[in-house]
Amino acid sequence: MPTIKIKGMSCGHCVASVTKALSEVAGISNVSVSLEKGEATFSQEPDVPMSVIKEAIAKIGFEATE
Repeated sequence: MPTIKIKGMSCGHCVASVTKALSEVAGISNVSVSLEKGEATFSQEPDVPMSVIKEAIAKIGFEATE
């Protein structure tokens, strides 16, 4: 499963927001977000570029890094 680091999360609401945003990306499933680790893991279809995933996270106010 791919893992992406997410900067700016500080509470459970942040985790829920990131989980929802990633779950809404076509081709992404099995999303798990960890506040403690500051990262998200997910299943990704081969045709989903990482730039689309980072953009979905950026749209809700967080920064994603690999």
